[in-house]
Amino acid sequence: MTAPAPDFTLDAKGLKCPLPVLKARKAMKELKPGGVLRVLATDPGAVKDFEHFCKTTGAHLLDCREEADGVLVFTLKKP
Repeated sequence: MTAPAPDFTLDAKGLKCPLPVLKARKAMKELKPGGVLRVLATDPGAVKDFEHFCKTTGAHLLDCREEADGVLVFTLKKP
């Protein structure tokens, strides 16, 4: 199963914890309920950060994968 097409993609590559999550929180506020946000990050700690983010905000982590050059791709759905 592939993740749905995002409504917005946030490029957080090169940012360290907690900036990717903070920027994602801000971007999520702009989305309508059910909206999909894709986040690109390079900080390895972002995996745990986004898991925690979803638990605390109710967002759904639809997909988490690593692509070339160590880029982590998170696909989140706003509740």
